[in-house]
Amino acid sequence: MVMLGWSVEASAQSSAKCAARPGDEAGVVETLRGMFGAAKTDDLERFHTLATKDFYAYDGGIRFDGDALMGLMKTLHGQGKVYEWSVTEPEVHVDCDTAWVAYVNRGWIKDAAGTKTDMTWLESAVMVRDGGAWRVRFIHSTRVPVATAK
Repeated sequence: MVMLGWSVEASAQSSAKCAARPGDEAGVVETLRGMFGAAKTDDLERFHTLATKDFYAYDGGIRFDGDALMGLMKTLHGQGKVYEWSVTEPEVHVDCDTAWVAYVNRGWIKDAAGTKTDMTWLESAVMVRDGGAWRVRFIHSTRVPVATAK
C-alpha cells in the first residue's frame, strides 16, 4: 500500500513537470519558421542554432543531414531557384522536453527563368527543448501532387 501511494505521487509529480509551458506551441512553430528562413538565405550558422547536431530530414525520398540539406539549398539557389515556404495549420504536441508538429507547408518554387510553381507539402517535425529553446531533430516532407493541392 505504501509503495502504491509513492508510485502514484511520483507519477503525478512527473506529469506536472512535463506539462506544456506557456509559449511552447508558438516556440515550436517559430523555430520551424526560423529554420525555413535560414534555408532560404543559405544561413548555415543560423540553421545550426535551430537544429540539433544529429538533425536529419527525409525529403523527396532521400535522407539528408543538416549540412547536406543546407548545401543542396545553396546549390539550388546558385542555379537561380527561389523557394518560399510557410507553416500553416500546425498541430503541436508537447510532452516534457519533446515536441512533434504536423503542418501544411504552402509555398512555391521559382526557377531561373522566373516561372513560379505553387507547391504544397505535408510535413512533420520532432523537436527537443535545449537550454530553454526548441531545436529541430527531424523533419519529414511529402509533396502533395499539384492536382490535389487546394
